[in-house]
Amino acid sequence: MTDAPELGRRLRDGDLTAAPAVLNLVETRTRAAELPALLHEVSPAVLGAEAPGHLVGITGPPGVGKSTLLSALVAEWRGRDRSVAVLAVDPSSKRSGGSLLGDRARIDYDPADPGVFIRSTAAGGQLGGLAPATRAAAQALAAAFDVVVIETVGVGQSETDVAEVADTVAVIVQPGSGDVLQFLKAGIMEIPDVLVVTKADLGQVAMRARRDLRAALRSIGARSTPVVAVSAISPLQGVDELVDALDAHRSGLDVGARRLAARRHAALAGFHAEHGERGLRALGGRRSALRWLGEQEPGLDVAALVQALESRAEKEAS
Repeated sequence: MTDAPELGRRLRDGDLTAAPAVLNLVETRTRAAELPALLHEVSPAVLGAEAPGHLVGITGPPGVGKSTLLSALVAEWRGRDRSVAVLAVDPSSKRSGGSLLGDRARIDYDPADPGVFIRSTAAGGQLGGLAPATRAAAQALAAAFDVVVIETVGVGQSETDVAEVADTVAVIVQPGSGDVLQFLKAGIMEIPDVLVVTKADLGQVAMRARRDLRAALRSIGARSTPVVAVSAISPLQGVDELVDALDAHRSGLDVGARRLAARRHAALAGFHAEHGERGLRALGGRRSALRWLGEQEPGLDVAALVQALESRAEKEAS
């Protein structure tokens, strides 16, 4: 069994074969104490900068075609000579705690390709949400892979969860499904960096959905958010345009600020997973805890931030 610091060093050196062992470590509760050492090895303090991988969040309603689209995206990224890791976050089984849907089985890729790593992970009790292990895995794999995708089952909370982790969030919409109205009601239109209309091969129905989304974005003052229509079945349409849109968002992003916010959210998620609602109440609630985290040194990694939260909670409780 490879120790955590060694796994971190392998990721820093670009060793993609370390990915399965990294996922095993972050998902194994009995090895939770080793996780801080792994994350330290791939932290900005050790790397000298933010991890270079592009963290891409893919979310949308169940059945919208995310896995089919991901198959096409993985092929496009590999065609551009980029390594890709996909963390497909599925609802958890109440009986086993494991992944229910197994999205990995629905993503078409060459299992012999060393530049692709795909893993289905359980949401840890949050339907479609992100477990702390997923956040940690994404941050770690970004040190080695060119693109790290977090795919969630979009049921409301997952959109905000993935937006706290990813550099770029793409929300997938199916034409003719009424998703535009539902997204407006839920406030989800404020989350995506890129909006994607699937099944462009349907023609006018897909183009109408694209127009509706653009109108909805204008209504909330988000005119610059691109809306891309794609078809992930042969012949492919718009997949290259979607990758270009994701790249364009990343190139204009303050990655350091976004990742700093992501680490703070990850620390709070980890603290909440360990100490529950009682722990959050000791901190004055989620918003108060995030404000306090915003006052801490920007160079602190997730583990150090969790320890700081625990110390504060103990102080407030005493």
